[in-house]
Amino acid sequence: MAKSAELTPLGVASLALLAEQPMHPYEMYQLLMARHEDRLVKVRPGTLYHAVGRLEEHGLVEATGTEREGNRPERTTYRITEAGHAALDARLQAMLAAPVNEYPVFPHAIAEAHHLPAKVVTGLLEDRLVALNADLDFLIHAQEAVTAKGLDRKYWIDITYQQAMLRTEIAWIRGLLEELGTGQLPWDEPRPALTGLSNKPKESLGKHS
Repeated sequence: MAKSAELTPLGVASLALLAEQPMHPYEMYQLLMARHEDRLVKVRPGTLYHAVGRLEEHGLVEATGTEREGNRPERTTYRITEAGHAALDARLQAMLAAPVNEYPVFPHAIAEAHHLPAKVVTGLLEDRLVALNADLDFLIHAQEAVTAKGLDRKYWIDITYQQAMLRTEIAWIRGLLEELGTGQLPWDEPRPALTGLSNKPKESLGKHS
């Protein structure tokens, strides 16, 4: 049986869906996309089928039957098992309690940004602000949509979390841009690339003509 720590993000998402009700993988995929959970978990139909298959191998889900609609391939419906509930609960508890360094790309890029000219960095950060604001607008509209449907807030608190993280990053970048623009943050221009160096490999010292 799989340990809860071995559950992938897609495995967690799959178990969480099946904890709501039995369904087949394609239905699970459609629901994930309808809820825009692809913003949180990388998901494609093929990977989802594979994830459900692994969960079945470990006894965390089980097939309840198959159905066929017209000429479409048979679809197997799955439900979560007691072991699946236990694994899901354990994994969620660990994920909520223990911070994990997930090695995000942006902090790494910021740490090495001094290798680029200030004007280049400024332009790229302004582009990033446009994208971040678009993401924030999307999440604001998503919150309005679920609120209008009367969906309990506990089902979409991740939306407010993502909004808070975006607003924080947007504010931080705007502050950095202001520092760069006013010169409050000095920025040495990168040294020019060395020229005139031969790209030919050096001959071995032991080689005779």
